[in-house]
Amino acid sequence: MPLARSVSVTSLSGLDEWDEDFDLDDAVLFEIAWEVANKVGGIYTVIQTKARLTCEEWGENYFLVGPYMESNVRTQVELIEPTNPVLRRTIDKMNSSGCKVYFGRWLIEGSPYVVLLDVGFTAWSLDQVCVWCLCLAVSLARPFYAAQCEDPPHILAHFHEWLAGLGLVLCRQRQLPVATIFTTHATLLGRYLCAGNVDFYNNLAEFNVDKEAGDRQIYHRYCLERAAARCAHVFTTVSQITAIEAEHLLKRKPDIVTPNGLNVKKFSAMHEFQNLHAQSKSRIQEFIRGHFYGHLDFNLDKTVFLFIAGRYEFSNKGADLFLEALARLNYLLRVNHSETTVIAFFIMPARTNNFNVETLKGQAVRKQLWDTAQTVKERFGKKLYESLLVGQLPEVSKMLDKEDFTMMKRAIFATQRQCLPPICTHNMLEDSSDPILTCIRRIGLFNSSQDRVKVIFHPEFLSSTSPLLPMDYEEFVRGCHLGVFPSYYEPWGYTPAECTVMGIPSVSTNLSGFGCFMEEHIADPSSYGIYILDRRYRSVDESCNQLTSFLFQFCQQSRRQRIIQRNRTERLSDLLDWRYLGRYYVSARHMALSKAFPDTYVYEPHDPTSTSGFRYPRPASVPPSPAHSLHSSPHHSEAEDEDERYDEELEAEKDRVNIRQPFSLPLKNKSLWHGEYTVQYRYIHPVFFHVFKPCPSFMAVRAI
Repeated sequence: MPLARSVSVTSLSGLDEWDEDFDLDDAVLFEIAWEVANKVGGIYTVIQTKARLTCEEWGENYFLVGPYMESNVRTQVELIEPTNPVLRRTIDKMNSSGCKVYFGRWLIEGSPYVVLLDVGFTAWSLDQVCVWCLCLAVSLARPFYAAQCEDPPHILAHFHEWLAGLGLVLCRQRQLPVATIFTTHATLLGRYLCAGNVDFYNNLAEFNVDKEAGDRQIYHRYCLERAAARCAHVFTTVSQITAIEAEHLLKRKPDIVTPNGLNVKKFSAMHEFQNLHAQSKSRIQEFIRGHFYGHLDFNLDKTVFLFIAGRYEFSNKGADLFLEALARLNYLLRVNHSETTVIAFFIMPARTNNFNVETLKGQAVRKQLWDTAQTVKERFGKKLYESLLVGQLPEVSKMLDKEDFTMMKRAIFATQRQCLPPICTHNMLEDSSDPILTCIRRIGLFNSSQDRVKVIFHPEFLSSTSPLLPMDYEEFVRGCHLGVFPSYYEPWGYTPAECTVMGIPSVSTNLSGFGCFMEEHIADPSSYGIYILDRRYRSVDESCNQLTSFLFQFCQQSRRQRIIQRNRTERLSDLLDWRYLGRYYVSARHMALSKAFPDTYVYEPHDPTSTSGFRYPRPASVPPSPAHSLHSSPHHSEAEDEDERYDEELEAEKDRVNIRQPFSLPLKNKSLWHGEYTVQYRYIHPVFFHVFKPCPSFMAVRAI
């Protein structure tokens, strides 16, 4: 029986049971963040991907509030007149008072309403951040409260990060009837401390937070963040590791952890994402052919593509550890005479002034070679066709004339290169002091013929319109073999999560929210292509050796083993779907409403430690790495790797043997989005269920 790969039930731990109905018809939700329709970092992804689910729950009573950025509004927002009469009067009054407020729909999934404040117009004489937050406090809560209506709605305001925190503090200081939530996606002081090479996580209880913030000249911002966390009805953060950090630095334990999710789109055919990987990989290979012209002395079919991407925080994002591990991996591959070549991409935006001329020349040479080959092929084909028409077998010596050989020789001479392939694809403004380039000079990875590890530094976000590497980020990730994110400070980690959803294995750490989340819910993460690096309880050198071991084992995998591992990785995507992780936000909102309006909403917390359930088991079938025991790993020749087709259903059947029968789930016929939970769950492997009745709440399921 074919397995259903659309949507499946996974169980999440730590959620409270809801016995009371939450009628949201008389409630209004405002979600405030600097990254509403304004892409800066990961918070933009959180709000954008979560919007569709929140709109389904709140309908027309959901509004996002953010800054007005004209360049973003032109391409992302449809400006319209407010549909809510109270909100229309509020915006008109603000505009007449000297503010500049816009209303519209954000053109993303769900099409949520957005209220955009022109901070630059309003803050001509004051600090932008303070005016931004003051506008939030005054414009959102007071007009609804003061509106001339018999039954004013219950207002819930969800503030993201310290940039919007002052609005929350003012709401509480003025005793406005607003339920408030504050979510910190990363503590301000924590980010600064980790960037300063401090043993952060092992000394959390020892820091003098006021002194540390003052020494780094962020004391006013730190106080604002701490006040927002302390004043909120409900304080949340994105991971357990950040919850511990917030408890020590912001002096409040989060009420609930709200992991970040993604909108997971499943394919109708199980092998379709593998086909996308092959297509994207071929495009990366074309770039490599141009970049390494004249030095293409390695087999692209035996080349593994690794990458790291994100903000250019050299230590926090683990780029320093990755480079050191690459140097050690290069040594191991050379002494073991491995035929595998590793190409590591660094996709981190830095200050540049243009593309590197040598890099552009490489792509031009590649295109010229391709055009020459096509011309010779057409001439050859025409002569072959004419010879066959007259009933004669062609003479091979006459198929290519002197002109053809001249064209091919000129093309070959054009590929001669006197220098090594460039490390950086752009001209760096601060080449001599750039951390990545400085480290590369120290470890000596210069893309020479002897090196089995090559490095390409692309200091710009990827774009499908780039003349150099015309691929968007999603395409590029699908074409790579492994994402490496050995971060020291990563409150969540969207980059490895995106890899997982696209079926690409990744390396994360036990100091990232994503890594801790996967360790908690998967019995053997590495079997599913999630390698968790220990950066908390090991020294830097030990962590580097562990990362080198992960990379070396990955390079030893056969093609078939990589296919198996990608299939397993893609199965984990259900864990990261907002359809499941969104319920944490539901719980936080209901908790805030019950605290602010106890006469209307009732919340009865339960002890999450009593939760029992299951985790993803270790697969019972062939291990993905030769490093595991050989008795359970069948040996295949290279010919078998190429010809034998991997059977996903057979692989899933083998895994199914290793899981215990799930307990019966006592489901109530109630909607999830009204906050009613009947049991506390743990994760169950998604391939063991078949969805036969999709519904907006919990899916009705039966075991296959």
